[in-house]
Amino acid sequence: MQHDPAITRAALASAVSAAASDESVNEIPSRSYRTVWISDLHLGTPGCQAAALLEFLREVECEQLFLVGDIIDGWQLRRSWYWPQAHNDVVQKLLRKARKGCRVIFIPGNHDEFARKYLGHNFGGIEVAKEWVHETADGRKLWITHGDLFDGVIQCAKWLAHVGDTLYELTLKLNRHLNSLRARLGLPYWSLSKYLKLKVKRAVSFISDFEVAVAREARKRGVHGVVCGHIHHAELREIDGILYANDGDWVESLTALVEHADGQLEILDWSAHSSLLAGRTLALPRPAMASEAGRTLA
Repeated sequence: MQHDPAITRAALASAVSAAASDESVNEIPSRSYRTVWISDLHLGTPGCQAAALLEFLREVECEQLFLVGDIIDGWQLRRSWYWPQAHNDVVQKLLRKARKGCRVIFIPGNHDEFARKYLGHNFGGIEVAKEWVHETADGRKLWITHGDLFDGVIQCAKWLAHVGDTLYELTLKLNRHLNSLRARLGLPYWSLSKYLKLKVKRAVSFISDFEVAVAREARKRGVHGVVCGHIHHAELREIDGILYANDGDWVESLTALVEHADGQLEILDWSAHSSLLAGRTLALPRPAMASEAGRTLA
């Protein structure tokens, strides 16, 4: 299925226009990193955790910010238009970071594949690239890619990927109703989609196969490691001597990959730090499938 880029251009145009004059918020970042990677925001869907994401972007400062694909969900926007002000605010904040000196590099994924037509272009200070090789402060080279090219369903049966995406959206919708009921009963947030990923054998096998395939390609490219997204599963580990890092997502996990000044890498679980989520029954749990908050890999 081809996606009309005009659908997402409309959302981007309004955000760019608003960002040009929006300097009203006096934001003082409380965390500073050399590099930050985030992906799978899925702006344009009800599942996007835009409020927590905006809080993260306001409180985190970095020299380089990589947007590792599926930032805007063109698939969902084509099916049904959904673009609340909170999603506009996120795009505005990204543009403002670029304007204030942070180097922002956008590597499109399969859900925002419309942007692959603009590789090499610069939009409001945000660079669009097919892939990237980043060198950490301690000299390691990391290949950065969204990861959908290593998803056999995407490559061989795209129609099935769209069916799966629709079912995933239905699962998230059911999850929202379920957690609304749980909140009224005083119970904490529980992710149905994450539970299914953990319990369905084929899903667990898919994640493992994906990680190994991406790490194998990184080895072929002669780099020390790879940073990707796509599967909504934050991870930081070595696979046969290759560093595999997945920054997770902002639908279920609320995670990012960060590089400290000395080159040390860490999965940052924002659900464990967010002041918006702290102490609330709707707070997201520390993701069972992700690396623990504070876990680092030098």
